[in-house]
Amino acid sequence: MAKDDSSAAASGSNAAFGAAHAVSYAEGPPRLVPGFDGLHRMMSMLLAERVPAHGQVLALGAGGGLELKALADAHPGWTLTGIDPSADMLRLAEQIIGPHASRVSLHEGYIDSAPVGPFDGAVCLLTLHFVPRDQRLETLRQVHRRLVPGAPFVVAHISFPQTEPERSTWIARHVAFSGTAPANVESARHAIATRLSVLSPEEDEASLREAGFSNVSLFYAGLSFRGWVGYA
Repeated sequence: MAKDDSSAAASGSNAAFGAAHAVSYAEGPPRLVPGFDGLHRMMSMLLAERVPAHGQVLALGAGGGLELKALADAHPGWTLTGIDPSADMLRLAEQIIGPHASRVSLHEGYIDSAPVGPFDGAVCLLTLHFVPRDQRLETLRQVHRRLVPGAPFVVAHISFPQTEPERSTWIARHVAFSGTAPANVESARHAIATRLSVLSPEEDEASLREAGFSNVSLFYAGLSFRGWVGYA
């Protein structure tokens, strides 16, 4: 459960987020996600509206460490907790966060094994499209249970219509933007269609509300990606 990478999805293996992927990971999201730097800035800003100067923030799918570093750079008083099932990606996160290590706690596992908090805010970037549909709602509920009342939750991942022909059109757009080599286009489209758990934007918003989040608002849309903020 690391971050979005069409090549990782196309591999069809848990090894997609192993050591080999970890080495090249940091170059991927800035290239694959429209406005990646801006997404990080918006994430930081939305959290800071309610997270206190010395608050605690939970990051689900924190392997790779890019959002942890962005938050630690911008908010020197925050304590950050990251959870991810990939040991290799967590080792990469340790390298990425560097001098912030004393303020960052990393845990291997899924959300049900994350510390209970309570946390003043949470973030989940480029991760939920790897969570099976039948586990999505419970994952969101587990995040909600770990937040103080009113705490912000910032989430962004692949989300596009799930009815045809729109679904196929958006898959093709996603692959085209990723710069996939022509010889691999069809396998990449097939992988996204069959190996990712993508919901429609309407389903994503409904899931957040059903999990207990209020005032759910869309704050980011970049081609096949969407981002929302909601409050516990």
